[in-house]
Amino acid sequence: MAQFHVIAGASETNVYPEVRRISVADVFAALREGLDDFWDKPSHYVFLCLIYPIAGLVLARWTSGANLLPLLFPLMSGFALVGPFAALGLYEISRRRELNLDTSWRHALEVRHSPAIPSIVAVGIMLLVLFVAWILTAQSLYTSLFGAEAPASIGAFLNQVFTTPEGQRMIILGNAIGFVFAVVVLCTTVIAFPLLLDRDVGALSAVVTSVKAVLTNPVEMALWGLIVAALLLVGFLTLFVGLAIFIPVLGHATWHLYRKVVVPLPREVTSAGR
Repeated sequence: MAQFHVIAGASETNVYPEVRRISVADVFAALREGLDDFWDKPSHYVFLCLIYPIAGLVLARWTSGANLLPLLFPLMSGFALVGPFAALGLYEISRRRELNLDTSWRHALEVRHSPAIPSIVAVGIMLLVLFVAWILTAQSLYTSLFGAEAPASIGAFLNQVFTTPEGQRMIILGNAIGFVFAVVVLCTTVIAFPLLLDRDVGALSAVVTSVKAVLTNPVEMALWGLIVAALLLVGFLTLFVGLAIFIPVLGHATWHLYRKVVVPLPREVTSAGR
């Protein structure tokens, strides 16, 4: 049985992985490799990937009432905060394809057998806390500008947001605050989950290695964050349909980005052969 180690990781891999410099070309190469993974056997991903646009449609429906309408955009944008955790199955499929193993969609669920699952859950809880903090912050911002009373209708809400000084302040402040949350998530988890699937290094090491990757490659990681944000925005604007393609491609590409950033160890001290 796997040892229950969350912070430190397994003893044989209890080190901070080495990161290396990459180029802008590497970022786009990771995207191409992610697309290649997606198109390799796309039928295997239908069940897995339709979960995401369906979840988005449920969120939109849930907030269609006036009471929760102001939280629609924060919920949609907050989706990106938990995305790295939600894509665990996609990393596993890319890992298996890299090793020439069976890549049937059922293997996406095999991450639950990873020896690093306690650490993965710990980092996932961190993302959940950030997501809840973002929603509460967004709600507090709306209340401070417009009061606790819910908008009378969708039209009234849109009028508040786009035609009043308070609405303009909410747009500016809300996007600025959301940007801070997004940067925190990018810095702490950009390659944390793929690393934990590949090596049982512990939650702390995975987060620190992600921060090191960003500090070592600030321009490239900023570009990666911009690409993720742009594709998710297009996915939302297409009534979530685009998410069925963009999210799996980004998930697979994240695995390949991890491979380019983190210096590999000999296979025998990784968990990739499990």
